[in-house]
Amino acid sequence: MAEPIFNRLCLIGIGLIGSSIARVAQKRGDIARTVVATARRPQTLARVRELGIVDVVEDDIGKAVEGCDCVVLCVPVGVYAAVMRRIAPHLAKGCILTDVGSTKGSVVRDLTPLLPEGVQLIPAHPMAGTEHSGPDAGFPELFEGRYAIVTPLPGADPEAVEKIREMWRRCGSMIETLDPVTHDKVVAMVSHLPHLIAFTICGTADDLAEETKEAVLNFAASGFRDFTRIAGSDVDMWRDIFLNNREALLEMLARFSEDAHALGRAVRYGQAEFIEDRIRRGRKIRRELIERKQA
Repeated sequence: MAEPIFNRLCLIGIGLIGSSIARVAQKRGDIARTVVATARRPQTLARVRELGIVDVVEDDIGKAVEGCDCVVLCVPVGVYAAVMRRIAPHLAKGCILTDVGSTKGSVVRDLTPLLPEGVQLIPAHPMAGTEHSGPDAGFPELFEGRYAIVTPLPGADPEAVEKIREMWRRCGSMIETLDPVTHDKVVAMVSHLPHLIAFTICGTADDLAEETKEAVLNFAASGFRDFTRIAGSDVDMWRDIFLNNREALLEMLARFSEDAHALGRAVRYGQAEFIEDRIRRGRKIRRELIERKQA
């Protein structure tokens, strides 16, 4: 077995992503010698103790990070600044602070001003997930074959960056490096906009007259079911993602709206060739995803 990357790793937040990291670390044994977990809700901590997926469960967030050489923020991005204010006085010199958030510009904005001297911030984003949440939702295979995007800041310590890259490699991820601005534009298209659309479609269905809505739910085809699966995601997490990636999401939404109107016009005026072209392009994207084993 390889030497553990970290001596003591702390997971702040132990939902789907945090508990999956914990399970990988427990299964492999070469990510950290000791894994600590802390969370806001006592019932979450109680459940983590029952599951036995970490070495130490700590109620006090300050004590949880003390002596850790890596701390991973696994909480909604909207609370990063508040969490950072609480842990900053307790972070050890030489500690690597990283995260799993779906936005990166806001992470840099909220954490950099509060970063203690001697602590390295290496933001990251595992592109993996399900619609489920909580410590029971995690599983060690979650990250296998999925991308983990690392977004180091200018001047970041190369050794610290490599440790975070290696952590995600050992979790089974493929590694990509992007700057925070590019990251936020990419995920706005491939993740945030699809969720926005899914929430909207389900809201539209919910607003239908009661008898029509009953029929929609009773006869839902796979397309609508797929939207409802996405729309079953965590409320706090997605609210914070939308608000903290506002500019990139609105840019992609504007592009999508123009394209949707164009397709709507084609339907209205019977422009079969335009409709066929859009369907073929969709099929092409699907084939490419399958070829890349990302389907």
